Amino acid sequence: MIKTALVVGASGIAGSATARLLGEQGSQVFGLARKPQPQDGVTPVAADLQDPASLDQALSEVRPDTVFLTTWARQATEAENIRVNAAMVRNLLDALRPGGSVRHVALVTGLKHYLGPFEAYGKGVLPQTPFREEQGRLDVDNFYYAQEDEVFAAAARDGFTWSVHRPHTVIGQAVGNTMNMGTTLAAYAVLCRETGRPFRFPGSAAQWNGLTDMTDARMLAQQLVWASTTPAAANEAFNIVNGDVFRWSWMWGRIADWFGPTAAPFDGEPAPLEIQMADDAPVWRVIAEREDLAEPDLGRLASPWHTDADLGRPIEVVTDMSKSRRLGFTAYQPTDDAFFDLFAQLRRDRLIP
Repeated sequence: MIKTALVVGASGIAGSATARLLGEQGSQVFGLARKPQPQDGVTPVAADLQDPASLDQALSEVRPDTVFLTTWARQATEAENIRVNAAMVRNLLDALRPGGSVRHVALVTGLKHYLGPFEAYGKGVLPQTPFREEQGRLDVDNFYYAQEDEVFAAAARDGFTWSVHRPHTVIGQAVGNTMNMGTTLAAYAVLCRETGRPFRFPGSAAQWNGLTDMTDARMLAQQLVWASTTPAAANEAFNIVNGDVFRWSWMWGRIADWFGPTAAPFDGEPAPLEIQMADDAPVWRVIAEREDLAEPDLGRLASPWHTDADLGRPIEVVTDMSKSRRLGFTAYQPTDDAFFDLFAQLRRDRLIP
């Protein structure tokens, strides 16, 4: 069992699910963020990962045995992504070093390990699908690799074990998150229903017709905790997806049926959400006022740019889970149920009508 955990990015999609699971299992949970949000069972720690002095002060009395790194800061270029996000990991682990309590660090990255960073997303020579952990790194600069290298260096220096976790498009709840397909699609469906617009798939023919998979944040949290407490999983990288595969040509209709708008036939051409939703902020404010929703700012709920990036990929993306399955991680989550659970939660929390 994990006695004391530090969840970095505890208010995000992956971090909040991890903090919730740890609390349910009886761990003492500290949640670090620049502006921590109230969370049941989580002791907030306010600090800026880019400011070593704020970390030293905030963590001076915190003694976690396990650290979960579930956050990153998006920058304008990949060079800046590397500089900033590597420094954030390094600053955190340097601040924890004097306490000498850390025995395991779990880092969340993602399938851009195989697909490349945003500047070279899905381009060039890519590994065959399904992606497997032994396929290694692409010959391109990638901030995920820089984050890993910081963890590896600190582990060698300070004697803790590590694990790396690579989800594919995480389904979960977090307001203000920059990578949030589930809530983005929920908001888009509500707007289509409100305005009478067709619910139009925004992505590519390859995504519409090809196989894909996704990751429920609760599944990711389970694997994070499993790897942190399973000796055979130490110092390994793991893919993490729900365990099923689907085609968006099937899933799109399922989501439309949940919300009620008409699903438009796919005509083979992308219809990016950044364009479709460009003028929807005032409409959302009207809906939010009428329905007494908790968040009237559409920009804090939806991330069309990221959803467009995922659904616009020109290749089929599926992920192999054999590595962790062989070691005993056998959790499974149907992806349509993951979406429906999220939509119901968003409704209970008054984030959608």
